[in-house]
Amino acid sequence: QVNLVESGGGLVQAGGSLRLSCAASGSGSMFRYSPLGWYRQAPGTQRELVANIGPGGDTNYADSVKGRFTISRDNAKKTVYLQMNSLKPDDTGVYYCKIFYGIPPRDYWGQGTQVTVSS
Repeated sequence: QVNLVESGGGLVQAGGSLRLSCAASGSGSMFRYSPLGWYRQAPGTQRELVANIGPGGDTNYADSVKGRFTISRDNAKKTVYLQMNSLKPDDTGVYYCKIFYGIPPRDYWGQGTQVTVSS
């Protein structure tokens, strides 16, 4: 069992920046071998992938955030980050982190953190 807790959301003006954090507990030493991701969901829409990062540090981004967002991980702190720059109103939504973890592996989700970008 693993528990994820996101933080860092808030209200920001367009063009501003936020840094989201997601700390994992209960994952033990397997955290470093687990793929991690950030997703977001705006009202009335489906949850969508924002970015993910593999155990080796390889990253993947949604086209809409390329060049503006950066995902990173700190295995010693069992934390994944999402640095968000040049924010736009379309980036508004609840941001969730996810870990693919366990034996057998499955997805675990955090509770989400609200990001609101005003124009």
